Amino acid sequence: MSYAIIKTGGKQYRVAEGDEIYIETIEGEAEDFVNFDEVLALSEGGLLRVGSPLLDGAVVTGQIVKHGRGKKIVVFKYKAKKGYRRKQGHRQPYTLVRIESIKG
Repeated sequence: MSYAIIKTGGKQYRVAEGDEIYIETIEGEAEDFVNFDEVLALSEGGLLRVGSPLLDGAVVTGQIVKHGRGKKIVVFKYKAKKGYRRKQGHRQPYTLVRIESIKG
């Protein structure tokens, strides 16, 4: 089984063909194709190639499935015995991408 390690949105993901991953929001509409050219490592048939830091010519292609926002988290700050309380909510936007092909 071949897989690749890609970098996008400041994070690294291990992906294989057919995987669906949640990544930081990227530009594009649903059904658009996107190329990830920051490939850090590539495994094909038991052979692992590692870049320093990136592999030349390696490209992972994915298709945007949808854009959305994650579950709400609550950010609550307080200082004991001082009457200081701040409550804030946050929903992180994401893009769901299906990996179509890995070329190295």
